[in-house]
Amino acid sequence: MMAALAAPRLIERLPRVRGRYSEGAALARSTWFGVGGPAEIMFRPADEDDLAHFLAQRPDDVPVVAIGVGSNLLVRDGGVPGVVVRLGQGFVDIEVAGTDVRAGAGALDGNVAIVAGDGGVAGLEFLSGIPGTIGGALRMNAGAYGREIKDVLVRADALDGRGRRVSASAAELGMAYRRTAAPEDWIFVAATLKGAAGDRQAIHARMAEIAREREATQPIRARTGGSTFKNPPGHKAWELIEQAGCRGLARGGAMVSEKHCNFLINTGGATANDLESLGEDVRARVRAACGIALEWEIKRIGAPGMAA
Repeated sequence: MMAALAAPRLIERLPRVRGRYSEGAALARSTWFGVGGPAEIMFRPADEDDLAHFLAQRPDDVPVVAIGVGSNLLVRDGGVPGVVVRLGQGFVDIEVAGTDVRAGAGALDGNVAIVAGDGGVAGLEFLSGIPGTIGGALRMNAGAYGREIKDVLVRADALDGRGRRVSASAAELGMAYRRTAAPEDWIFVAATLKGAAGDRQAIHARMAEIAREREATQPIRARTGGSTFKNPPGHKAWELIEQAGCRGLARGGAMVSEKHCNFLINTGGATANDLESLGEDVRARVRAACGIALEWEIKRIGAPGMAA
């Protein structure tokens, strides 16, 4: 009797691309928390056309998730099944045309602010205070220092789950506080942002001011994922967390920051489960103390399991 044939590995079922596939890619190296299991497959597309081809040709049963630089991301310890798309050098160009700034989805928010400032474009300084990429900022309508992406977005360009090109304004995307109504299978590839003519020196002075404020108030040199919870209407998440007595609360290698208690920190050796469980502890304590249910701002992906 013939032995049953082994099922093909996922990488053998994927379309040929110009970019790079990696099996069992260590996602912990790609996130600011530095935790989590591997991606079954990591795909780094060469450019937008390569990504569109992959999406159009991939098997229907293969899940796909896109990540940026992992600044607001928690990968669970069991890793991520399917394909994790990470946008690289083919998606980082930034161009200034008058008071418009065109940026690839893989461009760092801070770099967009710098290039805009160098070009005399004001109004995008707030991006220097947002860790991450333009793609992530579009997905969650990121904001800081009184402004959000929706306030400056002209058009966002994306590929849908079958690789078709789509484009939408902030209104069409239904952008609201830390959310967008864009379909989950869209992968943002670029955005056009609107600024205003400004003085280069004043623009860079404002960015320096933002950098000093972040340094003074946030644990930016720790292994963290940025703001953990969204601000509930009429409240600040950090104040509710403090009122519930959670400042400095710890679980395993995870701790609520002493400096800013809406930040969770990997103090060294934390697992993703430590961090997520600590976050759930905080949510439970805030609800018990204040009657308010905090909503996660950090995106959590993957399956629970033992740390890799």
